[in-house]
Amino acid sequence: MKPSFEVSVKREVLEMILRSARALHPRETVFLLRGRSTRSKVSVSDVLVPPSATYGRGFAAFPAHMLPIDFSIVGTAHSHPSGNPTPSAKDFNRSMGKIILIVAFPYLKRDDAVAYDREGARLKLQIT
Repeated sequence: MKPSFEVSVKREVLEMILRSARALHPRETVFLLRGRSTRSKVSVSDVLVPPSATYGRGFAAFPAHMLPIDFSIVGTAHSHPSGNPTPSAKDFNRSMGKIILIVAFPYLKRDDAVAYDREGARLKLQIT
């Protein structure tokens, strides 16, 4: 699949997601990504912790009905303690927005983060 757009994430946002994933390991973590979106680019500037999120071994979830209406949410981010950054069918079914950002164990560097669109195409990830 050809990537449909690129993703830009602020360095401090990615570092916070990686730190949170390390702190919760081996449980998964989940965040909502806030930013701006155009046809050619999604820019992530902030993260939100979903209300009533649950973090477990092999899953992280939140009740979508408890989310406020927020049109600045461009996607979700979560961790994969297995080290495999490939999204599962559940990842696609539980995501919202245009992108899915997965951080994989050991959660130490930029290469441990991979972005996908809603169709499963891997996106170019730029750290700003």
